Amino acid sequence: MFPHAPTSVALARRRLRSELIDAGVSESAVDDANLIVSELLSNALRHARPLPSGKIRLSWGRRGDGMIEVAVSDGGASTEPRCGPSTLSSLGGRGLGIVESLAARWGVRHDHGATTVWALVDAPQAGAGARTAPPVAHAGVAEYADLPDLDDESWDVPPTRAFPA
Repeated sequence: MFPHAPTSVALARRRLRSELIDAGVSESAVDDANLIVSELLSNALRHARPLPSGKIRLSWGRRGDGMIEVAVSDGGASTEPRCGPSTLSSLGGRGLGIVESLAARWGVRHDHGATTVWALVDAPQAGAGARTAPPVAHAGVAEYADLPDLDDESWDVPPTRAFPA
């Protein structure tokens, strides 16, 4: 569970990266999973309500078929997450297109008042010839409870700008 705040994206990326590297996942799969998580969390923060707890849920795990499933759950929005066309001049709208291009599959499920957007990433073990990412230092990472809760009014980014990853 992460706060429904922009600071959660960087925290989630660090934690995911660290855990996937510790599990021996190849660097390219770690990078793909991190980018997908950035897009899914950014979309949840920008377009959806938090869960009743006031937070958003991120989960990931390795499946038996060598895939990593990442999933972001929120309290839902007035529209269904979908991959739509964007123009060159669009300031946003590319997130799910990025997810679609990197993931083997992705989708949306609704259960118990939550909307979950999930994606499957091909995640081979790092082996001979595969580059593994360097470990992530945890020294500068704040505890979640120590982070301020930022709401949309206190976030210093114009609403017409794409959500930063």
